[in-house]
Amino acid sequence: MNQYFQNACNRVSQPVPPIWFMRQAGRYHSHYQKLKKRHTFEQLCKTPELAALVATGPVKEFNLDVAILFSDILFPLEGLGMELTYNPGPQLSGTVHKDIDEAIDHMKFQGWAITASRNMLPSNVSLIGFVGGPHTIQQYADVKLETLIPLLKANIDLQLEAGAEKVMIFDSGVATVSDWPAYVKLLEPLVSKDVGYYCKEQDVNAVTHYDWAGVGIDSTQNLHTLLNNTTKGFVQGNFSEQLLLLPPNKLKMQLDIYCNELQEINRTGWVCGLGHGINKNTPEYNVHLFVDTIRERLS
Repeated sequence: MNQYFQNACNRVSQPVPPIWFMRQAGRYHSHYQKLKKRHTFEQLCKTPELAALVATGPVKEFNLDVAILFSDILFPLEGLGMELTYNPGPQLSGTVHKDIDEAIDHMKFQGWAITASRNMLPSNVSLIGFVGGPHTIQQYADVKLETLIPLLKANIDLQLEAGAEKVMIFDSGVATVSDWPAYVKLLEPLVSKDVGYYCKEQDVNAVTHYDWAGVGIDSTQNLHTLLNNTTKGFVQGNFSEQLLLLPPNKLKMQLDIYCNELQEINRTGWVCGLGHGINKNTPEYNVHLFVDTIRERLS
């Protein structure tokens, strides 16, 4: 396990935070693009050695502290019997007609990918898994929460048993949830000290009452306030991913402003990242600039 990430999870004070990004392995990265020219997206996800190559690429390129399973949030729906194709984006057809045990058996490739990734990574890099949040997945298919939540719980357990140190729930589609506190309560079966939760455009304070491993926040949330108001688990985020699209000189100015503010606050528990996933048009140079600036300014 990465010591910086472990410290953040345990709320141990440290000047320099661990760094990882949502979608850190993806279309912006030339390493991924080279693999994508030779393999389909499904092959990259479902072939353990290829998934490991994709996952470890950005860690090596940008010296990140945490690697993330390379996969897709919709594979559980495929496991339930729906037909999933990518052309190039995801397209679902058919209906749910398989049970959770059958779905998890289908998902074993994720466990194999985690094992392969762990074997490929140095020991000082952490490895986490992920699943989609229930509401986010429901935006792709009409599946009841009574089915989805036990399925996601089993999917999380599969990833943890395969060697993931933590598993993130990425619920980026929850802006459309009308009764947010009631929805958060429905997530209780998924709460664990090994599971983190990311939500977008909702009040994250409703989530922090539960004993998660940590929470991820978008760029609209106040990082300082959240770190002050919580005592357990990490807080991950929340530099705007849109700012990474700026020309380097303007990005550097924004990073300096960000770091100036961070130098004035208690950063215990902070995991440095973005408010959402890396945009596909992000220059690799800007990712290097982000990582290097954070470490230089906060050391």
